[in-house]
Amino acid sequence: MPAPPGPRLGGAPRLQYDRVREVWFIQAPERAFHADPVAAEILQLVDGTRTLGAIIDLLAQKFDAPRPVIAQDVLAMVSELAEKQVLLHA
Repeated sequence: MPAPPGPRLGGAPRLQYDRVREVWFIQAPERAFHADPVAAEILQLVDGTRTLGAIIDLLAQKFDAPRPVIAQDVLAMVSELAEKQVLLHA
């Protein structure tokens, strides 16, 4: 049985890097959100195919951090962006 799809940016929103200001932001119709460094790391892995578990595992490995700490940050951010209808969770 294939794994369920992972979270993805919904419709028009996209993650962009502003080279002039050297910051990541989420561009959505009629609004934009600044993505702090933690959010940018997470969102760069959000592609609709990776599950939340896979994203958490990759970040825990990349930063050599405890998985529960990374999971808490990822789940909080995903929940916040889902409420703003920027991120869709399958």
